[in-house]
Amino acid sequence: MVTESCVSDMDNSQEPETEETPAAELPAELKFLRLLVTGLTGTMIVGLLVLIAVIVIRFNDKSLEFPETLVLPDGVTAEAYTQTKRWQAVVTEDDQVLIYSRATGELSQVIELHQGETAK
Repeated sequence: MVTESCVSDMDNSQEPETEETPAAELPAELKFLRLLVTGLTGTMIVGLLVLIAVIVIRFNDKSLEFPETLVLPDGVTAEAYTQTKRWQAVVTEDDQVLIYSRATGELSQVIELHQGETAK
């Protein structure tokens, strides 16, 4: 039979470790590895925040709108539009590029595009 004194001795011999028990010093390689992982984590967080900021800034940018002052010929539908300081160009659905003067707003040139041909 097991007596109470034996049971109490067994309980005392298996004391759980507490926070007061000093932890063993970590090896230098492990400290260095922890520093590298922490640095990489910080770098990734900063990079992710920069990417989010760039995406938000880019999508909030006002897109280029087709000017209301350009008058297209009858029956012509614009497919694309671009501009410079001197001219504005409209690409139409029937493969024409209409060049307008920016100063006067008048049509100055019409360029016909042909599919499958290369420039010479």
